[in-house]
Amino acid sequence: MDVAYLPSPSTGVLHLGPVPLRAYAFCIILGVFVAVRLGNRRWVARGGAPGVIADVTIWAVPFGLVGGRIYHVITSPDAYFGEHGEPIRALYVWQGGLGIWGAIALGAVGAWIGCRRHRIPFPEYADAVAPGIALAQAIGRWGNWFNQELYGRPTTLPWGLEIDRAHRPSDMLDIATYHPTFLYESLWDGGVAVLVLWAASRFALGNGRTFALYVAAYTVGRFWTEYLRIDESHTILGLRLNGLTSVVVFLGAVAFLVVSACRNPGSGDGARTTGEGDPRAAGVAVKAGGGDAR
Repeated sequence: MDVAYLPSPSTGVLHLGPVPLRAYAFCIILGVFVAVRLGNRRWVARGGAPGVIADVTIWAVPFGLVGGRIYHVITSPDAYFGEHGEPIRALYVWQGGLGIWGAIALGAVGAWIGCRRHRIPFPEYADAVAPGIALAQAIGRWGNWFNQELYGRPTTLPWGLEIDRAHRPSDMLDIATYHPTFLYESLWDGGVAVLVLWAASRFALGNGRTFALYVAAYTVGRFWTEYLRIDESHTILGLRLNGLTSVVVFLGAVAFLVVSACRNPGSGDGARTTGEGDPRAAGVAVKAGGGDAR
């Protein structure tokens, strides 16, 4: 008899009368809230105007959600456009399925637009929100727990995750416990946030390097958790698509760190939020140099 040391929720939806509260969506919203709060604190600590991070995030989040969903649908098309697929389900974001690569890529486009509107430098915004994004991912991964999805290989370890029979692979219906990859990645992302906060306070990581460090550290954890997962995925060169993407993005982030450090060895000019596009920034003193915010 299998004993689950980490049970899965029986449902991911709580009904308040006719209104369904979906845990997956709640985890994402909570993660965004935490990211904005932390990003705002770091921004203000560097001399930026309060509220700017939230204003830019209003642009970044919708773009990120759309980008994350597009990436998921493109890389998992059979569930929506295959022989037994339902195209309308491509819109059911609350059922899970947001690709981080698409979310970050298109979210960055939205953030860039927001930064342009407020006349603040995009690299400085990215540096301010980097550890908050890692925390948001750590929180958001618990949505996968509620949906009983994206778990890893079967395991008999004490922290094995029990998966209901309805959510198990068709060829593993008699196996109850699996690696809780959602938990592994959540813990890793929390560690990435701590690493980035420490490194930004210790070293000169302006000009987008704080964000690059977050990306590099995240991709390392994503690579090994991806290796454990057993959900369907395209493979290239013997690697799952997300694993290969992690390698490519990691190399790009490290290259950016090296090139940026050589070309701009200082930490940058602080938040520099006194652009004319944001009236709240008038009179705000901007702190230059001296390392990234804590």
